[in-house]
Amino acid sequence: MAGELPDSAKLVFGDRTELAREFADMLREHGVERGLIGPREIDRIWERHVLNSAVIAELLPRECRCVDVGSGAGLPGIPLAIARPDITLTLLEPMARRVAWLEEVVDRLQLDSVTVVRGRAEEGPVRERLKNSDVVTARAVAPLEKLARWCLPLVKPGGQLVALKGESAQEELERDAQAVRKAGGTAGRVAVCGADVLDQPTTVILIDRQTRQTRRDR
Repeated sequence: MAGELPDSAKLVFGDRTELAREFADMLREHGVERGLIGPREIDRIWERHVLNSAVIAELLPRECRCVDVGSGAGLPGIPLAIARPDITLTLLEPMARRVAWLEEVVDRLQLDSVTVVRGRAEEGPVRERLKNSDVVTARAVAPLEKLARWCLPLVKPGGQLVALKGESAQEELERDAQAVRKAGGTAGRVAVCGADVLDQPTTVILIDRQTRQTRRDR
């Protein structure tokens, strides 16, 4: 059933599992009517959305500064914030109605380490405010070529872009390799997260922001 708590949730969220359950319930109750998820997603909120997002927490350094670009329904940002209360997280979203949703979720779940910002990653004031982040995440936002141009300027040298992708991740990485390097990223690699807790693990593309040393070595 859609409302059942999967056993894997406790493995991922630990003593904050009830917060994850509340977020899943909010998505189930309001997600479709507010245009956050499609009606076919109701029965797979946990596996496809909440857990799929949360498992990338294993990639993030302790107490890092993270920006979730195009956060939308709060994915992967909200599950990340629940699983990793040590990180400082900004949810970046351009659409007013989605910003309102994110603010409601953050307030209801009392996620003190989370800030909601309305804007786009490519905007000058946003880049100035959020630059030098340790990690930038993005899920279902744009092809890698655009993500690199939008997101890498927010990442500090040596930091990382974590792009949640599907089965075509390797093909996309190879296709857009030149554009990624031009945007200031390294060659990148594909990784899998949550293989021990999910039937379908989360596939991500990891792009490191070039440092002065990596630029000299090219």
